[in-house]
Amino acid sequence: MDGAAALARWLDTLAHERRASANTLEAYRADLTLFLGFLGRHLGEAPDLAALAALRPTDIRAFLADRAREGDGNATRARRLAALRGFLRHLARRHGTGTAAIAGMRGPRAKAPVPRALSPEAAKEAASGIGAVHDPARAMHPAMQAARDVALFTLLYGCGLRIAEALALDVRQAPLPGADAALRVLGKGAKERLVPVLPAVRQAMAAWLAQHPDPRPDQPLFVGARGARLDPAVAQRTLRTWRRLAGLPEHATPHALRHSFATHLLGGGADLRAIQELLGHASLSTTQRYTRVDAAGLLETWRRAHPRAD
Repeated sequence: MDGAAALARWLDTLAHERRASANTLEAYRADLTLFLGFLGRHLGEAPDLAALAALRPTDIRAFLADRAREGDGNATRARRLAALRGFLRHLARRHGTGTAAIAGMRGPRAKAPVPRALSPEAAKEAASGIGAVHDPARAMHPAMQAARDVALFTLLYGCGLRIAEALALDVRQAPLPGADAALRVLGKGAKERLVPVLPAVRQAMAAWLAQHPDPRPDQPLFVGARGARLDPAVAQRTLRTWRRLAGLPEHATPHALRHSFATHLLGGGADLRAIQELLGHASLSTTQRYTRVDAAGLLETWRRAHPRAD
């Protein structure tokens, strides 16, 4: 059996036994067709099962290096390696060819994307203007929904919370005027942190609790139309509707408000370590991504303002 026939059988297995999507199958087909073509040039003939069984790590690395020369980025090469790993493991199960060529091999690391923050004006607009959106398909009264959404998105931007962290809060934890100076947040890995709360957040929260359908301390702070804890998808859909009405950029999402919180603090001179603590990042390197955002913003300002920028 040659490599092309083996690939066709694997794709058929994925389609019928594992119910892989059409997009997944097409991506694997493209990745492995490139690999088999490279291997034919590399070995001087079209590979068969024996050639695939005899592959060495150096053959895989040569393929990845060839793709890098053709312009593949780290993420693309990592995806191609994942497809190849799945194919070779399939051959090992069906034909006993072994997987020594990929054992312990790590893919190229994809470069972490730069967080996409909103401008201060857009972030404030997203937090305060969201109350203008009402979903007629929901049973919640418009004034109640408006108060809830303003409180939620003001909290996300004002405190830099993840959407899951905000929606996990109960009424007893609501940061109200005159309450504790900081909000206690349970983040990833059950790691607890304290986040200072701005007066604007406290005021929005008080307005929401005045409308809350069941403000007993043990009840969810943010609830949906039926009184259960608010679904993140509902919050995301609400902001998606508002950003289109307000002409905000497509990256205006709940998580973009967290990015905006960090970016605007950094731009205002806040210490990187302090921002790390506020965000609940385990590693400073994660927080350091925001220095790239700030540097990009400074460069854009220079390009707009400097007479020699062009």
